[in-house]
Amino acid sequence: MFTLRNEILANAAYLVAGVLFILSLKGLGSQVTARRGNLYGIVGMAIAIVVTLARFTSWPHPLLLAAIGGGGALGAVMAARVGMTQMPELVALLHSFVGLAAVLVGVSLQLEGGAGLPLKTHIEIFVDVWIGAITFTGSILAFLKLRGSVSGKPMLLPARHLFNLTMLGASVVLAVLYGQGGALWPLLAGAAIACVLGVHLVAAIGGADMPVVVSMLNSYSGWTAAAAGFMLENDLLIITGALVGSSGAILSYIMCKAMNRSIWNVIFGGFGAAPPKKASGDAPAPPAGDVLDLDHATLASKLLEAKHVIIVPGYGMAVARAQHAVRELTEVLRGKGVEVRFAIHPVAGRLPGHMNVLLAEASVPYDIVMEMDEINRDFPTTDVTIVIGANDIVNPAAEDDPTSPIAGMPVLQVWKSKLVIVNKRSRGAGYAGIDNPLFYKPVTRMLFGDAKDAIEKVVTALRA
Repeated sequence: MFTLRNEILANAAYLVAGVLFILSLKGLGSQVTARRGNLYGIVGMAIAIVVTLARFTSWPHPLLLAAIGGGGALGAVMAARVGMTQMPELVALLHSFVGLAAVLVGVSLQLEGGAGLPLKTHIEIFVDVWIGAITFTGSILAFLKLRGSVSGKPMLLPARHLFNLTMLGASVVLAVLYGQGGALWPLLAGAAIACVLGVHLVAAIGGADMPVVVSMLNSYSGWTAAAAGFMLENDLLIITGALVGSSGAILSYIMCKAMNRSIWNVIFGGFGAAPPKKASGDAPAPPAGDVLDLDHATLASKLLEAKHVIIVPGYGMAVARAQHAVRELTEVLRGKGVEVRFAIHPVAGRLPGHMNVLLAEASVPYDIVMEMDEINRDFPTTDVTIVIGANDIVNPAAEDDPTSPIAGMPVLQVWKSKLVIVNKRSRGAGYAGIDNPLFYKPVTRMLFGDAKDAIEKVVTALRA
């Protein structure tokens, strides 16, 4: 058993780890300090693991060694095999691990203590298991959506809000029953309801909202860890869980604000669905104008004539793994005296900061990567804007069409540039499932094809 002095030392070490986690979050907020922030997080987690293991009276424990070895090996394999383009799926999968761990720990604590546990512990167990179950199944479905195994379109059941309220009410009743008797069945029933609720909540969220879903699940996993900390009387879990939960919630709020929508609108779903069909007489007219394209050599000549170029990356760049080709294009243009900058939309890609991560991985200088609010006013003075695999985030319907599903969503105003080049595989709609009038504007030219192949051909033409 730990003596008082050792317990104080352990809590002091946990406090140091907590401070390192805070410094890690602060460091990850900027590309300049991101590497240092990562290091803070690694050291903090190492301290937490070592101190937690030292608190065991019987050591080495075979099960602990197996868990640490298995988890470490799995983490190493994932780090080696998972590419940057697969990062959204990996993050969602890791969130599911947190949820599942919380459920298993809560149920095991119930099996160990049963009805003899105090009411306070029963409440903590139920909350931990309930949030963990929602996080587990919701994250699994998000993983499948991001992977493409399940359709990204929202599944909207009739009276879905009533269904959610009914599930919530049933969970409250089961929590009361569990607190009164401490029986196992209300806990398992509550976990089952939470599993269904997790699937239903994420299923109702459209693909256009997936970056917010990932940050929201990140918040859920944090609150799950905090609840587990109360349940296990572990201060570090409480601190870490609160940090992750609050940062995820704040990030979700910021992203929703960037989309001009409330967090509740995202959580309860429906965005990204096709708009209701109108009568044939009221059907909206297709966008006016023709779709004009150009070849790689023509684009190269236009770029050589330009002084100011902005590149807008989207999910298509991630899918094509074109970030290194884009970096090469940037280097060639800057070498010829052309100013090149990147415009990043807050919800571009399938993960918060997805485009920033890809550009950093390709060693694009961070000082030319600009956020939407910083660069939107510069499009009117831009000679050429290249949109690579982005659609909804450059859709002028968000500003011009009040009936559009994305009406009011702040977008990158690329159409104000002197020339807009849109690289896409096809003229298909974006993840929100709506047409894009940008393709038909007089200043727009389409460069069809795979992003990596197209950009590499442009680079070759520039060097010719």
